[in-house]
Amino acid sequence: MSMEKRITTTSMSDDNRIIHQLEKRTARGGASWAHVAAYSLACAALCGTANAQTTAPAYPVKPVRMINPFSPGGSLDLVARLLAKSLTGDLGQQFIVENRPGAGGSIGIELVAKSPADGYTLLIVQSSIAINPSLQRKVPYDPVRDFEPVAKVASYMFFAVAHPSLPVRSIKELIALAKARPGQINYASVGVGSGTHLAPELFGHMAGLKMTHIPYKGTGQVMPDLLGGQVALTFGSTSVVPHVKSGKLIALGVTGAKRAAVLPAVPTIAESGLPGYEVTAWNALFAPAGTPQAIVNRLNELTRKSIGLTEAKSVMDAQGLDADTSSPAELGNLVKAELAKWAKVIKIAGIKPE
Repeated sequence: MSMEKRITTTSMSDDNRIIHQLEKRTARGGASWAHVAAYSLACAALCGTANAQTTAPAYPVKPVRMINPFSPGGSLDLVARLLAKSLTGDLGQQFIVENRPGAGGSIGIELVAKSPADGYTLLIVQSSIAINPSLQRKVPYDPVRDFEPVAKVASYMFFAVAHPSLPVRSIKELIALAKARPGQINYASVGVGSGTHLAPELFGHMAGLKMTHIPYKGTGQVMPDLLGGQVALTFGSTSVVPHVKSGKLIALGVTGAKRAAVLPAVPTIAESGLPGYEVTAWNALFAPAGTPQAIVNRLNELTRKSIGLTEAKSVMDAQGLDADTSSPAELGNLVKAELAKWAKVIKIAGIKPE
């Protein structure tokens, strides 16, 4: 037992003994209950002082870095800056977003994994943190071992859209045509291992069909060829929505568990021909492994509050993002499930680690 605990325990024991003696004296008329009450109040004050001395220091007492392992300007960066602004207001210290892009996000992720576990370096990242270990021969971090999950902050789905020249108008028709013409329907992605690549690969595996993958380098290259009919299909982000509304592309389904607010008439893929299919990408906040649970819980509480604000929801809605939060345990379970899910899909698709 520490010296402080021995002193505290002894003091409390002495207090009880003295109060008991005062009670006996009161019964004999030697002391008033006023004396007992005054002594009790003094003891309570002393106990409160002792407890205050053992309370953990306040957090934060200096600025906090929030590492985004990708370039500025994307939807993840937008979410990071919304959250940083809100946490700064709630906790009274600056939460500063730092972009550390490179190696598919691995540079920034590794930086946080190797940072002190004190709550002053955080990671905000996409669901690619659970995909990269199966896509890269060696990643310098373990998504489970090296991080404390804090909270999911957003999620988003993909839109299966086709050029009007493809003779399908539903997921059922796409499945039937792809089975009748194995390998003849091509689909575009924004790059190998991206969500726009893995979502249709999972679709093909579950539906028992084969399509041909045409990888591009970003949405800016995909859209001209898709609109011009050089590729027939993509599982795209919200960037395809204006073209669906203008009639230039045909929406066949969405990959989420529920319909998208921006295209409410378009069914989910699960409800329109492929039960059980779901691909939802997400953004989440992590801390280095070993970060005190009190800090993790406080950040979780305030993150959930921030993402629930009307301002945050309206900005995220405009980007096709759902304000979608979780407990630390729920996020931890999600990472484990996604690691297993995408490792299987990548292996089946024959995607070789780089």
